[in-house]
Order: sequence, then C-alpha cells, then structure tokens
Amino acid sequence: MSGPLGVLLDLLFPPKCVFCGRILGRGEIHLCAKCQRELPWLTEGQAEQKGEFFSLCVSPLRYQDKVRDSIRRYKFRGLRGYHKAYGTLVAQCVHDHLEGKYDLITWVPLSRQRKKERGYDQAFLLASAAALALGEVAVETLRKERDTDPQSGLEEEAQRRANVLGAYRQVDRSLVAGKRVLLIDDVVTTGSTLSECARILRTMGASDVLCATLARAR
Repeated sequence: MSGPLGVLLDLLFPPKCVFCGRILGRGEIHLCAKCQRELPWLTEGQAEQKGEFFSLCVSPLRYQDKVRDSIRRYKFRGLRGYHKAYGTLVAQCVHDHLEGKYDLITWVPLSRQRKKERGYDQAFLLASAAALALGEVAVETLRKERDTDPQSGLEEEAQRRANVLGAYRQVDRSLVAGKRVLLIDDVVTTGSTLSECARILRTMGASDVLCATLARAR
C-alpha cells in the first residue's frame, strides 16, 4: 500500500522478511539481503524435475531450514500475507524456466474441510499472486472432494499415491481441453499430489501439464 496510510502502517507494523523475520531495510522487499544471499536457491537445471503425468516441475528453493519454517508459518500459523512474497519468487522461476510453455494457470486445491479449518487455501493464494506477477489470472480447474491425511505424515511414495488417488475432480472440462496447464502448489516432495492432479487434467483434455512450487523437499 502506498501513500500516507501505507507509511503509517509501515511505522506501526514494519515489514519483515518472510524467511527470517528481520525488519526489512530500505530497498528490501519481502526478504532481507542476507536471506537473498543465503537461502537454498535452486538454479538452472537444479530447479527442474520431471514427473508422472506432468512434463516438468520447477521450484526456486529447497524445502529446508528457514524455507521450511517459513512455509509452515504460512500454512499452519495463519500468516497468509506471505503469499505475495512467495508468488513473486514462483513467478520469477516460471518466467526463467517455463515462459511461453503454458496457456492457463491453476492450483492444487484444499478440501472444503481443510480450508474451513485453516481459513484459506494456501495454494490458491500462492497461485493467484504468481499469476498476477506474470500478468495472468489463476483459474479453478479442480476441486478436492475427499479430505485426505496430510502427505507430510506419510513416508512411503506408495502411501502418498494411495492417499490422494481419486481425491480430486474436474470443474469444467472446457476450461482445460487443448490447453497447456501450469499447476501450482507450495511444496513438492515425491510428486504424488501433483501427479494425481495432472492425471485428472490430462483426462480433461489438457495437451500438457507443467508444475511450479515454491520449494522442493527431495
């Protein structure tokens, strides 16, 4: 927010780095210079991974240390305002690796029950912020009909696959048919959730599915 009100809010609630909590200095936006230098960035080919039903997934950061702690605050402690910083980072990664390769941006949705408990859908906020930074609009293509156990609590890939199988359904086939879809989520671990959503998008007629997440756990 700009103008006198924005200045007043910055004085009362000074903006802090979303990763370490340090009050930002002049010229720093969303993250401090120290985190900009020291975060576990994934660059060039390190940022890319392939998966089942999706051609490529790109992520700017590793899911560890400050990045992991920040995302947990975002998801579980109500710090939904982080989505603006996260969206900027994801958008830059998409620009660097996937520019011109997608037609539509969507997200991995939360179940109705989980969204009610949390108060917001973190992947929707992230995708909306990333899309805005890219000059696009995120479109709802999937809904999660069945609440599932958190993927983070399952160690084996087979368990993760089984946990999300059949949990998602399509919203409007015509939105996706013939399109190259960019699917956004916060973290990718084994890729089971992204693969299941990509599978549904493929059945809806998507010509390709690409993915982007803020961080990669493996």
